[in-house]
Parts: sequence; structure tokens; C-alpha cells
Amino acid sequence: MENQILIPKSSLDFLVQLKENNNKPWFEEHKAEYLKELNYIETFAGALLHELSKSDVFETQSGKRSVYRIYRDIRFSKDKTPFKTYWGGSYKRATSARRGGYYFHIEKGNTSLIGGFWGPNAADLKRIRSEFAHDHESFREILNSKTFKNNFGTMQGEQLKTTPKGFDADHEAIDLLRYKQFLIIKCFTDEEVLSPQFLEKALEAFQNMRPFFDYMSEVLSTDINGASVL
Repeated sequence: MENQILIPKSSLDFLVQLKENNNKPWFEEHKAEYLKELNYIETFAGALLHELSKSDVFETQSGKRSVYRIYRDIRFSKDKTPFKTYWGGSYKRATSARRGGYYFHIEKGNTSLIGGFWGPNAADLKRIRSEFAHDHESFREILNSKTFKNNFGTMQGEQLKTTPKGFDADHEAIDLLRYKQFLIIKCFTDEEVLSPQFLEKALEAFQNMRPFFDYMSEVLSTDINGASVL
């Protein structure tokens, strides 16, 4: 474990300054500072990807490619501030047999590691709901495990207020059937983010998402009878 790869305090402080001066003239004036901090984040992301790749397979080729652009897409947004005020990035798992994605959000007072399914398509959502309706206990075992609860608390994500089409309102798994997103989130304090152990803690958090990913990957690569659809 490359514990000497750190996120410096300056990387969080730069974001605070950017939030207070979210305009192009200020950013251009501080472009060199931005690139310096970006390098720290890309190096950290690369080290995390390297460690995570020992137990998973990714399409994402480097830490640099995992980090999102700082520039916001403001074409369809009421918020016209041009820059994001956080460091964000993601790792895409390789092949259709490995489902789910890893995401990191680094920001002063608001850092989290997130895994799951942000916007599953209609077919995937229907398949997941069909599995819950058929056998929800297997998934609940994961959600109720000590490791899951200690790291992520509960599954999060947008839910329907009504009953999804094709299912009964009194189904015993209705609480799961209402989910439209399936997210697991672990938050970190600034002290944890800046510590020499953060790389190790981040790796551990992502690795603890695997039972959740493995379950979803199996569901989404098979039909209701368990036969492969790949």
C-alpha cells in the first residue's frame, strides 16, 4: 500500500477559494495553482486504481482519465457558474459481466465514496425488481450484514412514492421495489481525507462494496431462472 500518497490540505483549500471566486478571470489567474492541485488528485486516483485493480477489472486506464473535468456544462443549467467546486472521478468496471461503478467526491466538509447504479435503464430496473419480487432475502442479507451497515448504513437512492407498475402494493419487498437508484455511500471527515491512511481507507471502502456489486452483476447477467443472458 502506497501510504505516502496524500491529498494535501491545499487541494481542499483551493476548492474553497474557487467557490468564493467562481469566475473565469480568477481561474485563469490561478491556473498554475489549479494544475498543481489537480496533479495531487490524479496521483491519488491513480494509486487507488492500482490497488483496486488487484481485486477487480476496469476499463478506466489511469488516475488521470478517472478524474472529471473541472469545467461545468452550463448549457441547460440555471446555475451559470463555470467551475465545479469539488474533485470528482470514477472507475468503470470492465465487461458486461461486471456491473456497477465506483465514484469519488472530494470536497472540504463533504467527501464521500459512492458505488452503485445512478441511472439504470428500463430493462435493468425491471430485471432488478423482478429479482427482488422473486427473492429479496438474498439481497437483504447483504444490506443487513455488519460490514455493510458499519460502512454504508443503508442503501440510498431515489424512490417511487407509489407502487411500480406490475407489482402489488402489499408485496413484502415493496420497500426495495420502489427504488429507482441503488447507491451505497461512505462519508469521510476532512481529517480522514488528509491523513496518510486515506488511501487505505478509500480502498477498503470500495472493496466492501463488492458483495453488493457481485449480487447486482449476477442478477443483470442472468434471467429470472438464473440462465446467462450474456
